[in-house]
Amino acid sequence: MDLKISPRSVQQETVRLVREAITSGYFKPGERLVEAKLCSLLGVSRTSVREALRVLATEKLITIVPNKGPSVAELSWEEAENIYHLRALLEGEAAALAAGRVKPDDLRRMREALDIFAAAVDQQDWKTRISATADFYEVIIQCCGNAIMGEVLHGLLTRINFLRARTMASPGRAKHSVRELESIYDALEKGDARVARAVAVAHVKAAEAEARDVYREMNHAA
Repeated sequence: MDLKISPRSVQQETVRLVREAITSGYFKPGERLVEAKLCSLLGVSRTSVREALRVLATEKLITIVPNKGPSVAELSWEEAENIYHLRALLEGEAAALAAGRVKPDDLRRMREALDIFAAAVDQQDWKTRISATADFYEVIIQCCGNAIMGEVLHGLLTRINFLRARTMASPGRAKHSVRELESIYDALEKGDARVARAVAVAHVKAAEAEARDVYREMNHAA
């Protein structure tokens, strides 16, 4: 058995760690990302860092300005609001479509993700909360039967997680999220497309309201 780390796995891990550092707030919006510093922090080559930055630029987590270099993207409230609007449309429709297609094994996977999410809320583990939420929605995306819709949502995932990290850090928001995701699960289990759409949209709208408050506090603190 070959247990050596391949260059590809090093690359993927570099992308993951820098992405996580951005979504967690370790690197702040607008902060310059110096290649030499990243190499030292991560213990990887400059080639790996450059490739990671290129990937994150395509995800719109960083911006690369000629003669200035890369920096963490600053997501304005207008951009965030547009993302929430699109999420509400797509996730509501995806949940409605999934209600008529979900199978027992799909529900089992969603139940597992919900249980992990709830435990992470109690443990105040934001990383696991975000990954469990993504796992929950991944089942809905797979069950909705619309591959193009899934591609669009996957394309937004990094910025959605960027916003989730901020709203989930708000006191009480995570516990509300548990109830909201449970409502989505119940509607899918019953095969009720109308309710599934309504509760999925309500979940996004609640997250948007929390994010709006977070952005206001950030602006006041600036």
